Amino acid sequence: MCKKPVLLATRAIFVTFKVLLVVGALWFTVACMSGGGAGSSAASQDGRHAPFKEWQVIDTATGQPVSLDQWTALLLQQDIIYLGEEHHNRFHIDAAMTVLRRLKEEGRTPALAMEMFGWDGQAALDQYLFGSEMNRQEFLKAVRWQQNWGGSYEDYEPLVQLAKEQHWAVDAMNPPKPLVRIVAKNGLAQAESDPMMAQWGMKDETLVDDPIYRTRILQQLQACHGGGADSLYQTMFEASMVRDEGMAKTLVHRLNQIRSGSNTMAGPLVSYTGGGHIQYNLPVPKRVARRLTDQVRQVSVYMTSFEVGRIEELQDMIREKIADYLWLTPVSTKGPPRRC
Repeated sequence: MCKKPVLLATRAIFVTFKVLLVVGALWFTVACMSGGGAGSSAASQDGRHAPFKEWQVIDTATGQPVSLDQWTALLLQQDIIYLGEEHHNRFHIDAAMTVLRRLKEEGRTPALAMEMFGWDGQAALDQYLFGSEMNRQEFLKAVRWQQNWGGSYEDYEPLVQLAKEQHWAVDAMNPPKPLVRIVAKNGLAQAESDPMMAQWGMKDETLVDDPIYRTRILQQLQACHGGGADSLYQTMFEASMVRDEGMAKTLVHRLNQIRSGSNTMAGPLVSYTGGGHIQYNLPVPKRVARRLTDQVRQVSVYMTSFEVGRIEELQDMIREKIADYLWLTPVSTKGPPRRC
């Protein structure tokens, strides 16, 4: 007599557990869509000999490499520079440090925005950056590092320390993880009535369901989390929208502060996220442009590991213009990145 209720209860627990696992995976899915390997070599591109090698910056509009000096001159003209990384690749931190130091050498005061911090850690981040005596462990606890990001803080510490030394602003880009979880679990329509949406200023935000963005994100979610129900992919997609719209909101707020200030050498704003949040300029850059009615100068840089076996994939990235620039780096010492 009790078998059916027990079976239903067991199934419900299994579904809930699966959702929670998927939500955890979602935090990294969209931002980790590039492969990796090791080594360097010359390759043929579109019938012409165009060598690919580590540390090369390639203009996807032309398919040709650009010098760092030429590139720096272009970066100095931007309002926002989007750097998209493979998570936990220290070489990508080195690349970001190169950009920030170049801006500093030109007398600029850049601001930094990082996906790795959530809005609920902004107060602690500000306190740590501007004169607080809290030690490293106290900082990580106060900023809710494990809850909002996890993994090794050492991977990202150089960016934070550089900003601290130079007294640069650092914005936590991500909506709090508990908020994103609510959307991923219950869907956007139900989540909108949750007090947390109002608490973090997302209740009345316009979340544009761009069809090209939808296609890209759903393809990646289904590839990385195959076998799920359509409703599950829909709520995960809606959670991605909330995250990307929240990041765009953060960047626009900081850019408006820079523009309204008196420091003519302030900026540009450097956005540091996983590569998935800038791919094809859809997730965050397009939402920023919409919010600013296209009155923004911005450039996207997709950083990816270089290896001989990825030549064809790199050519596809350039041809499809995965970003305005492709920056080829060595493979992480931790090995090739995850495909998802």
